[in-house]
Formats: sequence, structure tokens, C-alpha cells
Amino acid sequence: MIELGRMNKLKVVRAVEHGFYLEGDEEWEDILLPRKLVKNEINIGDTIEVFVHFDSQDRIVATPQVPYAMVGDFASLRVSKVEEFGTFLDWGLDKELFVPFREQLFKMVPNQFCAVYIYVDKSERIAASTRLSKFIDTQKPDLKVGSPVDLLVFQETELGLKAIVNNQFCGLIYSDDIRTPLRPGQKTKGFVDKIRSDNKIDLVLQPHGLSGRKDLADQILDKIKEAGGTLDISAKTPADQISSMFGVSRKKFKIALGYLYKNRLITIEDDQIRLAIE
Repeated sequence: MIELGRMNKLKVVRAVEHGFYLEGDEEWEDILLPRKLVKNEINIGDTIEVFVHFDSQDRIVATPQVPYAMVGDFASLRVSKVEEFGTFLDWGLDKELFVPFREQLFKMVPNQFCAVYIYVDKSERIAASTRLSKFIDTQKPDLKVGSPVDLLVFQETELGLKAIVNNQFCGLIYSDDIRTPLRPGQKTKGFVDKIRSDNKIDLVLQPHGLSGRKDLADQILDKIKEAGGTLDISAKTPADQISSMFGVSRKKFKIALGYLYKNRLITIEDDQIRLAIE
């Protein structure tokens, strides 16, 4: 079965002047692969991997080009132009991806990166939507607390930033945990902090537990060494200064200091930390 808006492995059945026809199925007749897109030698009988979509004349065609995202994906894509009947996004193909006005939650402007979901509409045309909530999986996530996840930030709220988790679920990064600027449409890495009763996910940007302490502890040691063995910062330093230097809360900083002190790597004074003398 051919999947519209996805990569398909199709057999070459005949060649014509303007390209090659690939074997269709019960729904679609043979599909044209334009010759201008062919970079490598192709022979009748070969099976090749192509992306299937509609061209600018609404004909179903194939291309060896791989778009930045496909049907069923949440993605961050750049707005290429805005016209009176909708918006177009650059998704890596000659024909741009269309966002109908009814699928726009906010005003889209050229060169802006927006978080969208790519789908096939009722008329079997590939389109995108910024109304992400209706496409999010509401089943209980098959994830564990502490699991690393891929995030796509898509909305600011009073509590923090909503993000798509692993191209499937919805999560929230609380404002208190955001130490570096993030914006809707931006991708980042994160970790599962909690799975709530409504199956939504609380997220953190740095891991908890021993691995998180070690990562931060290594950063602190590097800073002390860069400063010549003494750093004018301690557990009593104001939280904003700690955040500015290490991008973490004072609580996490104190935990990392405790790890370093316990392992006899530093000594701690009221307003300084020093490399321990062996």
C-alpha cells in the first residue's frame, strides 16, 4: 500500500521521455518520477525509495528528495510566504507545504519558524496545522521517569512551555526549570520528570539523579580550574548569579557541590569554593 506523504519503496515499471513510472496500487495508478529529479542510473525492474506527494499541478508524483518532515510528524518549519488564502512552509521540496488559515492559531510571518503537524486532509492533499493539540496522543506514555526525550516547544503558558514529546505526546517544561531562552518552534532535549494522571508529562531540561549531579559537578570543576583553583561562588550565592553561571537552580547547584565535597574534590568556604589539595 502506498503511503501518501511518506517514503515508499516502489518498483520502476517503465521509462518515458519525461521520467519513469513507478508501480502503483489499488488506490493510485502508476506514479511519475520526473527525470529532472533523477541523479543516479535507474533501470526498469529496480526498486527505489521515494517520497510520494502532489506536485504544483495536483498530480501524484514521486521524488528521491527527502523532506524535513513527513505526514504524521510534528515539526519546526520556516514560513516562506503568506498569501491571502493561506501560508506556505519550506519543508525541503520544490512544492511548499500549505497551512490553511483555518489551521492557524496565530499570525504566521515570513522567515518565522513554527511548530506544525503534517497531515492528509479530506480531499487527500498534504497540509500542515498549528492546532497541535488535536493531533497529540492522549494514551498513557510508554516512558519512565528520567527517560531522555526529544522535545519540540510549541506554546507558552502561565506555568511554562508546552512541548511535543518524542513526536507523540504532550509535556510541560515549568518556568522555574528554564535557565536558557526557549521559544515555540525550537527543538531541544529533555527528561521525563513525572507522568500525570491525565497522561501529560512534566519535563525537566537536566537529568535528575547521579548522572545529573556528575554532569553539573564536571562543569563546576572546569570553572574552578579556569579561574586558577578558586571560584568566588558558594552555596550561599544568590540564585540568579548561580543560574547565570551554570544555568541551574541553587538547589541543584548545592547538590552538585555536596557530591564534589563528599568525593574530596573541593573545599567549601562561605563565599568561595576551591580545588582540594591532594
